[in-house]
Amino acid sequence: MALPAGAGRLEAARDRLLHALAGYRQRKGHAITLVFDGWQGGLGAEQREFHAGIEVVYSKRGERADQVIQRLARLYGTDCAVVSSDHEVINAARAAGAFVIGAPEFRAKLYERPLRSPAPAFKELDRGEADVVKRSKEKGGNPRKLPKSRRKRNQQLREF
Repeated sequence: MALPAGAGRLEAARDRLLHALAGYRQRKGHAITLVFDGWQGGLGAEQREFHAGIEVVYSKRGERADQVIQRLARLYGTDCAVVSSDHEVINAARAAGAFVIGAPEFRAKLYERPLRSPAPAFKELDRGEADVVKRSKEKGGNPRKLPKSRRKRNQQLREF
C-alpha cells in the first residue's frame, strides 16, 4: 500500500515529538497524554497506545483532537495541564480548571536544559521590563510586586 505524500514526514515529526516529550517526562515526572487527530483517516473507535511512558490517543474518525482534549480537560479538571494555542481549547480547559500553557511557551520549556543547581527563591524579583506592572496611586501594596494572579501563574509554570 502506498503512503500519501508527506506521510513519512508526519511520522518523523511525531516520533521527534514523542522523543522530546519522553525526555521531558523523565526530567519532570509528569504523566503525559498526547492527542493526535484521527477524524479524517482514523478508525471507528478512539485508539490509545503507550510509547516511552507517554499515552498517545488517536481520536476516532469524525472526532477532532481538540474535542478529545476538551473532554479530557473536563474529566481531569484541576489535576491536568493543557498545552494548546487554540482559543476554543484554551477556554474550555480554563473553564474546567486546568492549567493552560501556550504551545510556544511549552516548546521553550520542552527544550530547555535542566539547571544543575536549584534556582534561588528570589528569582521572581529578577524580571524583565515585560513583567513590570504599572499600578495606579490609589491601589495599596508593594508596587514592585507582581499581582497575585501573575505570581500564582509563575509558580505553576515553574512546577510545570
